[in-house]
Parts: sequence; structure tokens; C-alpha cells
Amino acid sequence: MPTFEKFNLPDAGEGLTEAEIVQWHVAVGDAVTVNQTIVEIETAKSLVELPSPYTGVVTEILTPEGTTVEVGVPIIVVDTDPTGSAPSAPKAPAGVVPDGADAAPAPASPSAGDRPDGAASPAATGAGVDGPAASAAPAAGGSGSVLVGYGTVEPGSARRRRRATEPAPTAPPAASGPVHSAPEPAAPSVPAAAPRATAPAPASAAVGHVHLPVLAKPPVRKLAKDLGVDLASVAGTGPGGIVTREDVQAYHEQAKAQPLATYADDDQPWLATGAVTPDGRQTRVPVKSVRKRTAEAMVTSAFTAPHVTVFHTVDVTKTMRLVHTLREDREFADVRVTPLLVTAKALLLAVRRHPEINASWDDAAQEIVYKHYVNLGIAAATPRGLVVPNIKDAHRLDLHGLAGEIADLTATARAGRTSPTDMSDGTITITNVGVFGIDTGTPILNPGEAAILAFGAIREQPWVHKGKIKKRWVTQLALSFDHRLVDGELGARVLADVAKVLEDPARGLVWG
Repeated sequence: MPTFEKFNLPDAGEGLTEAEIVQWHVAVGDAVTVNQTIVEIETAKSLVELPSPYTGVVTEILTPEGTTVEVGVPIIVVDTDPTGSAPSAPKAPAGVVPDGADAAPAPASPSAGDRPDGAASPAATGAGVDGPAASAAPAAGGSGSVLVGYGTVEPGSARRRRRATEPAPTAPPAASGPVHSAPEPAAPSVPAAAPRATAPAPASAAVGHVHLPVLAKPPVRKLAKDLGVDLASVAGTGPGGIVTREDVQAYHEQAKAQPLATYADDDQPWLATGAVTPDGRQTRVPVKSVRKRTAEAMVTSAFTAPHVTVFHTVDVTKTMRLVHTLREDREFADVRVTPLLVTAKALLLAVRRHPEINASWDDAAQEIVYKHYVNLGIAAATPRGLVVPNIKDAHRLDLHGLAGEIADLTATARAGRTSPTDMSDGTITITNVGVFGIDTGTPILNPGEAAILAFGAIREQPWVHKGKIKKRWVTQLALSFDHRLVDGELGARVLADVAKVLEDPARGLVWG
């Protein structure tokens, strides 16, 4: 007898109560194994891939993509004993195998001589995405139903079998006029089915009322995810309707060319997750996931911690020279050296000289918590919203190690792979508004931290240097801090120390 197990949405970390189903990596009828990735979810902090806790066959997907689900709610059903459920095993959709074909495993595909026209059938040649197939004969226990160009797959193999979520329509009776009876299992390929194998179909094509999953190779799926492209919206031009890299890139370029505004005569949303109002004058986008979490955190921070911001304009000409020198240094050839790297090191030195800035306010216990470590947060703008991952124990890193950690942190954030752990337990943060050409600002504290440093754009400006007006590299710094923890004197001293290192990086050798 089949044994059906429901997989409930787990807490992905830090007591989160809900998550959005972003993409299913399996479909009904797929064989899954323990720890195989089955679904990708988006929490309030990051994208998380969930592994299967069971080995078996997927019998039901309870929550479609785009649905927000509370923790503990079942999202998928797996039959962990499929051997006794042959009668209810899903059938392949029409067009993949001939209508009326037996559900039992079929013998090997016929040779070219078995076809009336003498040509080999697509299923026999294996032409398509993955090249020639070793054999068209299904493995023991397989369904015998194959997508053209994919061949058959043994249960539990890395490549999942693509099946429809509903059985194919029943074949017409043999007595219905000139309609030919269903072919025997020994001849699963007929001339009428051949055109279906070669004609390109949209990525989300459907056979009858049965919708097939998007066909795309893993590298193409990763490219689409990095570019923020919904594969279901891309028409595949590859063999059998598979979505290619060129399809994704072309779709992305077309999307970028669209204007960001809509007008009364334009009823198309300029955000994929939005919906245009009936009058065509607005696009409304649900607030959820990272954007929702960021908004809640910033409101809490702004109305809980009394913010104070101090500013400093700095001559960073020597820092720019150091950056240029390090870029030509063979020891730093494998990392990216930027002014942000020197600023991060300067802040770490300032925290070392003034450890009171590295603290948090425990309102429940009515205590100030001073941290004996520095987890340096770097604010990163991503397509999903603002995230602030942090470098664990940044105070222990030298300049080269710090450069590598910053590069890894930003790359992971932009790819949407930042984990909840990477964003937890931050102690102080830098936000680099200069990359957007902004001089400075009044940053809002990351919740649970006492200070945040804004690093502005570096520009060549007239500057009084050694009694003469010269062209120098200049930037502006802004430090916001929690006035419950940090008084004006401490905040000013910290900012001044950061400025001193940027003015003369050699000072860091003395303080370090």
C-alpha cells in the first residue's frame, strides 16, 4: 500500500513565521531522494533551498509558486512506498507518448526500419537537449513515458523526470470510424507524433489542459535567477521548446528597454509582481519578503532608537594613492581593492580604539550589551531589496582577508543567496552610498546595532592643502548612532578616527 508523507514548511531560521514559494524543482510524478533540493523559498531575509526529508515519488504539490505560506503548513506530499501504487501512477501527457499506450514499461524503441518512411523516430535517436541517448528502453520500475530528447531516467537519479500533473486524455475507442487503434507497446512511435518532437513550443507549453514544467538546463536557470527573469515568461526556442541562454538574455534586454512608468493608455505593469489598476494609472505591488522585513526593521529602528548623525568632509588623496598601489601589488592580485576596503579597515581600527561604540541596547533586560567581537555589516542593494549581511569576526582579518570577505559577501547578496545566519548578530555597519554618486546621507541604524557609517562619493575638488589651493580627492562621511548608547563625544571621536586613517592610511600601522 502507498504511504503518503506530508512535508510541512519548516522555520528557515530565527523564528520566521512565513515564507514565499519561489520555485518548485520537482513536479508531480517525480522521484525524489533524501536531501534532494525540491523547492526554493524566500523568507523575510533570504532565499533558501529546502531538501526533501523523504525518498519516494511526488504525488501532490499543495502550494503553487508565488504563494506565501505560514511555517508548519504542508506544501508537498510524497509517496514513500510507491511500489504498491502502480494503478495511480501519473501518466505522461498526450504528445509525449502515443495516445492509448500501455502504462507498463515498453520495450526498446524501434529501429529506422520500423518506421513507414524509414527514418528513425526522435525518441529512438535521442536528439534534442542532451545529445544521443544510450538506450530508449526504460529502466526497471520506470514508467516508459519520456519527453522527447530526454530519454528515460532511473528512479532517484540526479535528473528529474518531467511529468504532467494529471493523466492524459483517454484514447478514443478502436471502433470509432477510421481512427487507428492504439499501437502496441513494441511500437511506441508513430509518424503522426514526429512533428511534435521537433516543433518548438513555448517554455510553459501545455498539452491539452495539462501544463508541463519549464524546460531549461541548470546553468540557464541560474542565469535567469541572477537576472531576475521568470522562466515561465520566456518562450523557448531550443529543441523541444527548451529555454536557452540566448532566450533568457533576449528577454532580459527587452524587459530593460521598457519604460518604468505607465500611462492611462498603457495597462501593462512595469514590475513583474505588480498589477495595473483598472484605470491604468497605477501599478500596485504586494509588500512581502525582504522588502517587508526591511520596512518593519527600519520603522522599528527609527521610532525606537533616538538617532543622531555627525558629518565629516575628508581629504582622501593618500587613500586613493594607496588603492592604486595595492591594485598593482602581486599580493592583492586575487582580490578587488577599493576605497571601501580602506574605509572598512579604518572603521575597525576606530572600533578597537573606542569599543563602547560596538554595543546594543537590550530593552527587555534594560542592559547595554558590549560586544567583544566585530561583525561588520555591509549594506547591499539587490533586486530583492536592501540586505545587510555581515563579516563575522572582521576584527581578526588583515587587509587582504577583509578584501576577500567583502567580495564574497557582495557577490552572494547580489545573487540572492545570503542566508539568515549571514545577516544575524551584526555589531556595526557601513553603507556605501558613494557608488550611486551620493555625497552623504543620514543612515538609519540596523536594528540591534549602535552605529552605522555612510561613505559618500569621492570627487576631485579644490582643497586647501599646505596653505595652497590644490585639486584633491575629497569625500564625506556620516555616522549615525543610538543616543541611548552613544553620546555626542564618543560618536564624534569615532568618526574623527575613521577620517584620520583615510587622510593618512599610514596611521593605521600605528593604531593596528
